[in-house]
Amino acid sequence: MQPVDHKIHHLGSRLDYAAGFTPALLDPERPPPAIVAGPNGKAAGKRYNVYRNNVTVSLINALAAAFPATQRITGVDFFRAMARFHARATPPTSPLLFEYGHGFPAFIERYEYAKPMPWLADVARIERAWLDAYHAADEAALAPEALALIPPENLVDTIFTPHPATRIVRSRFPAVSIFAANRKEGPESPVEATAPEDALVTRPGLEVAVRHLPPGGAVFLLRLIAGETLGAAAAAAFSDYPQFDLSASIAGMIGAGAFTAARQGD
Repeated sequence: MQPVDHKIHHLGSRLDYAAGFTPALLDPERPPPAIVAGPNGKAAGKRYNVYRNNVTVSLINALAAAFPATQRITGVDFFRAMARFHARATPPTSPLLFEYGHGFPAFIERYEYAKPMPWLADVARIERAWLDAYHAADEAALAPEALALIPPENLVDTIFTPHPATRIVRSRFPAVSIFAANRKEGPESPVEATAPEDALVTRPGLEVAVRHLPPGGAVFLLRLIAGETLGAAAAAAFSDYPQFDLSASIAGMIGAGAFTAARQGD
């Protein structure tokens, strides 16, 4: 068995090597690190550059896989150029590539050449929510009959537990319609919607679903997800949109599998 101090020294050496090896991986302006050497101790700059390019391409491919509708809207060349800038500015923090790209929608919002498409970032947010919902934990959705067991006079004090896959995306643009038109296979369909659209993303079973929420629906669900009672969430929704349809929204959220349990508040 190796002494503990030898193991610590070995670990320290590996960390020092990683600290010297990784900073230039996503920065083509930086020269290959001097610690990289080939056979017989010769410099391995060309090998490092190949590896550096492969890392960048892998991250771009991961973004393309996570944001297919966004890529379809922009075109492959535009998307890959934008993704390259993002990859160089934002290195991954997880070894799981599907987790890469949480900051991509915000990057798109700041990206100068995407300014003519102000709705593009929200489409990307829906795609990111779709992927997160897909990988969320499995849990049984709240059954309609469970809610029916609660006395009507107690409904206002009911608190709901959100399903791990439930996501809400708000947009000032018809982002749900644009997402739906560009996510499916086949010829592109023109999007005639112009009003703001909010999305409910869920996965109560095996399939992820993206639904267009009615006015007031996003406020209502966000308040419920935050742990507020049904009465408080409904009041916030009516304040946001006086014509808010509470009954339809309750039926919609149950049908979508947005929550897993309901209990009386304290």
